[in-house]
Amino acid sequence: MAAATEQMMATAPMKKLRLNCIMHVPFEGPRAIADWAGRGGHEISMTKLFAGDPLPKPEDFDILAVMGGPMSVHDGDRYAWLAGEKALVSECLRAGRFVLGVCLGSQIIAEQLGAAVRRNRWKEIGWMPVRTAGTRGSLLEDLPDGTTVLHWHGETYDPPPGAAILASSEGCEVQAFEHACALGLQFHLEAGREGVEALVEQCAEDIGTGPYEQTAGEILEGGQRHGDAARRLMGRVMDRIAERVAARIEAGVR
Repeated sequence: MAAATEQMMATAPMKKLRLNCIMHVPFEGPRAIADWAGRGGHEISMTKLFAGDPLPKPEDFDILAVMGGPMSVHDGDRYAWLAGEKALVSECLRAGRFVLGVCLGSQIIAEQLGAAVRRNRWKEIGWMPVRTAGTRGSLLEDLPDGTTVLHWHGETYDPPPGAAILASSEGCEVQAFEHACALGLQFHLEAGREGVEALVEQCAEDIGTGPYEQTAGEILEGGQRHGDAARRLMGRVMDRIAERVAARIEAGVR
């Protein structure tokens, strides 16, 4: 069924959309999201906050993808751009401009929806399964229950008001949520093997000995086994996001 759905979405004509990806660090980029945009002929631009790029205006994109990073949503005193980024996400949510958030990006969305972002009991670092619930008809309909995905976070958030919780794990109650114009993923489907290698190279000092933390070697091995499947899933998620955004544009609801 999932393969048939993927083929149907791949062959159906799709409106060409404009994506802007906000990057907080050089090693956490859109990867599979950029691959998806290239295959579909969608326009994609990067806002590299670490390089001093100015934030885009909402009218410059149809989808805003906010990527991950080692900083916290509470680090505004260390990162001057964080307040402006939060204001942009909040404006998009109010205006119905779609926002996809990955890891830190999902925490920013959750906070702007009114959820408290806080330290999780456990750090989750490595390849571990997520449990899905209520995903039928959602943007994560193609994510099977028990899918092994890459985690790399120490913070979490309460369920955002007005959002549906779509995934959880043993170590974290909220792994994914969907809002009318947003999707938040605590985990990384976009990274692929290259992204996993970059994370291990840049953030190995994050790895401890908690019950949901794997060794660098285990994480790299997991990237070889699961990375390509995760990137394919990211493509299917992007298909569903694009379908929803295109329908909203055609209906003139934003």
